[in-house]
Amino acid sequence: MLSRTADHLFWMARYTERAENTARMLDVHVQTALLPQSTDDAEQGWRAVLGISELLYGYNQKYDKLTQKDVIDFMVRDPNNPSSIASCLRQARENARAVRGALTTEAWEIQNATWIKMQSYLQTNALEQNPSDFFEWVKHRSHLSRGVTIGTMLEDEAFHFIRLGTFLERADNTARIIDVKFHGAKEAQSQKQNGQSQSQSQSQSQAARDEAGQLDFYYWAAILRSVSGFEIYRKVYRDVITPERVAELLILRADMPRSLLACMGNVISNLHHVRNDVSADTERFAGKLHADLKFARIEEILEAGLHDTLTEFLERIFELGNRISRDFLVPLAA
Repeated sequence: MLSRTADHLFWMARYTERAENTARMLDVHVQTALLPQSTDDAEQGWRAVLGISELLYGYNQKYDKLTQKDVIDFMVRDPNNPSSIASCLRQARENARAVRGALTTEAWEIQNATWIKMQSYLQTNALEQNPSDFFEWVKHRSHLSRGVTIGTMLEDEAFHFIRLGTFLERADNTARIIDVKFHGAKEAQSQKQNGQSQSQSQSQSQAARDEAGQLDFYYWAAILRSVSGFEIYRKVYRDVITPERVAELLILRADMPRSLLACMGNVISNLHHVRNDVSADTERFAGKLHADLKFARIEEILEAGLHDTLTEFLERIFELGNRISRDFLVPLAA
């Protein structure tokens, strides 16, 4: 396959997956913003959403203060934000259009129709009236794109480059969600503990603990829902939601579709199908990353430091993307 064709297919899939992940993050945060919280906590939450996608600097360049309306507008509509949902769906459509001959008619029509409908959304106030409906639509269109790809395309190199882009992007986004959300939860817990009055009565302390427990449940449940993992967690653990088990599910469970281990397993499989004369080192690099996850234990990860582990994972995923570009796709600009 021509490297330029592979490049378009790979990035078509990555942009589609990125739009879905952005919709997931925004949708969950819109829901959690309805929970009782201080103004500072609400602002910190939206700051974390921007941080997940490394968009805080770009946002601050455009806006003087941080509000829910402006964050959503920046991450959904803004054509100058390359990671906004509108920009991602436009790029996915443009990459698909460039290689229509490598796609089935159904696969191309999904990308084209999604972009056309997206434009109509941008011209109305539907997003402001019911943002959750819009985010569900974005997720649904991404599901359709994947389903049509699997259901109509020959499992040749074109198919495997699409799948490779999907799982590489998903691994990156899942790691970012885990890192930012766990770090935010740790900071919030520390602030609550520091702010507790030493003179609280026993009944007041118990009431405070009960309220904190309820908020913790909704917080961790929201994280699970952001990766469609709430029902899976209930089926696997059948117990109260704890941060350690959430981390284990989203990092180390091979049967959890959006976990880091599951994503890397699919990256390995699709790399195998498109291997060429110069890709052995890239396969070895990906295999080492997969093995480190496969044989890890959550206790070891937490002891070493979850943030440090995920930071290293993101660095290695970035390097893997560069290696794939070098070996298979259009060379990166100098």
